Amino acid sequence: MDEATGIPIALEPLVTRVLAPNPSPYTFTGTQTHVVGTTDLAVIDPGPDDPAHLAALTAAIAGRPVRAIVITHHHRDHSPASRPLAFATGAPIVGAAPFAIHDEGAQTDAAFDADYAPDRVLEDGQGIAGDGWTLTALATPGHSSNHLAFALPEAQGGAGALFSGDHVMGWSTTVVSPPDGDMAAYMASLERLKGRDEAIYYPGHGDAVENPRRLVRHMIGHRRQREGQALRLLGERASALPELTRAMYAGLDERLLPAAERSVLAHLIDLERRGRVRRDGERWAI
Repeated sequence: MDEATGIPIALEPLVTRVLAPNPSPYTFTGTQTHVVGTTDLAVIDPGPDDPAHLAALTAAIAGRPVRAIVITHHHRDHSPASRPLAFATGAPIVGAAPFAIHDEGAQTDAAFDADYAPDRVLEDGQGIAGDGWTLTALATPGHSSNHLAFALPEAQGGAGALFSGDHVMGWSTTVVSPPDGDMAAYMASLERLKGRDEAIYYPGHGDAVENPRRLVRHMIGHRRQREGQALRLLGERASALPELTRAMYAGLDERLLPAAERSVLAHLIDLERRGRVRRDGERWAI
């Protein structure tokens, strides 16, 4: 993967990638904005509100009409640049629903773009079209409650591509952080993708996924393995969340432990709903 930021990389005739300069332990090399189309365009996940990235997107657009700015979900590394880009191009912001904050935990989560306000919400199966391309929304909640993927059937010579946002990534498993993230919804979305036949996925982070069905099957197996691991450890003794996470993720980079803890909590909440574990104060037990 070419990790140069701000340089348009043609992935195929209908798809160009521009990497934002926001690498981190959580975003890998940065957020990938995808520009779809040739004579008229859609811009998928314009990324952070960064002047250099916006300048790079403007250069990649090269004066062509932008039919829509398309958002997979409301996290701050994906949607904030939609507003200045909409102002510059006149294009509507479409895609994921605006995020409704329901509790203090979500309200204080720095990952959320609280100002995200689409002009049009795309429901599952709805889409937009341009000259030689169509994008169809696919509801894939789990990483976030409003997460959408977008199918491009004209890509790959008609074999199709899926812009998978953060639901399926090319470098790491996805963080599922309650209360907005939901493990049961995430697993159901993976099962839905397992039945699809796109030839390639273009994720928000990491390399393109060239055998997506194999990766999706692996991801489902990995999550089931983590669930089984949590149940085995709790069967040995009741544990608080930090203790359980460290046991499950031995040797993990300390910087990533908070994210791992959120995904373990998502597993525990799912197991609690299914009557497999119970919460006793700060501790969890079978």
